[in-house]
Amino acid sequence: MSALHDPLLRWYDVHARELPWRGPSATPWSVLVSELMLQQTPVARVLPVHEAWLERWPTPAALAAEPAGEAVRAWGRLGYPRRALRLHAAAAAILADHDGEVPSSYAALRALPGVGDYTAAAVATFAFGQRHAVLDTNVRRVLARAVGGVALPAPSVTRTEREVAVGLLPEDEPTAATWSIAVMELGALVCTAARPRCEACPVADLCAWRAAGYPAYDGPARKTQAWAGTDRQCRGRLLAVLRDSPGAVHRSSLEAVWADAAQRARCLDSLVEDGLVVGTGPATYALP
Repeated sequence: MSALHDPLLRWYDVHARELPWRGPSATPWSVLVSELMLQQTPVARVLPVHEAWLERWPTPAALAAEPAGEAVRAWGRLGYPRRALRLHAAAAAILADHDGEVPSSYAALRALPGVGDYTAAAVATFAFGQRHAVLDTNVRRVLARAVGGVALPAPSVTRTEREVAVGLLPEDEPTAATWSIAVMELGALVCTAARPRCEACPVADLCAWRAAGYPAYDGPARKTQAWAGTDRQCRGRLLAVLRDSPGAVHRSSLEAVWADAAQRARCLDSLVEDGLVVGTGPATYALP
């Protein structure tokens, strides 16, 4: 076993957060929903939406039975609403191809609409206790520091990084699954991006980055996401109007929330192209 395993697993036993998509009572569907919602979204914002979603749609079949627009409406202000469409499409595929049960194999999960490598590995690991490398932002940062000796990982997953992650997995499947979530938890609570709490880290004495004197990140410039005045903000405003309406809305209602006519038209067209909005008349729009 790696020297990292024992102290980190013992730390997780004490410090693991109680989250509705963890533990023996969590269904695979709950885990899948959480993984889609947690992409680029903090846990605190996901918790109430996840709870409401599971109350309304406790199974994939329940979601698949409703129009995709209801998934977009229930998504609320989580952001990146195409994830709601992907989750609805995944629910329909689970119903059609897997008798309504979330599949357990990585390959079957990966074949679901909107499910990529990370999500398939995460669901197979956290819902079914399997042995997969689960490389989210938190895990990548912990391994970059503890093993690689650098402040931050590369902008995208590298082959070497994946090999390191796989090599660190305990051989026993249940222990490997716990290890994966323990590393993720350490990155979320202790080994954070901006202000890591090294004094609280259970593997600080084994950390290559700490041993090297905390060298600063010197890789490619990392992208920062603007918000005010962007197409993303405009799309969000337009979608909020449609989400808050029980039926179709007139174009004038959309004009009232965004003044720039050219940007508004461009963003409305992109929402229609993405399948998040449908035209219901010459000047009216609605959720799908």
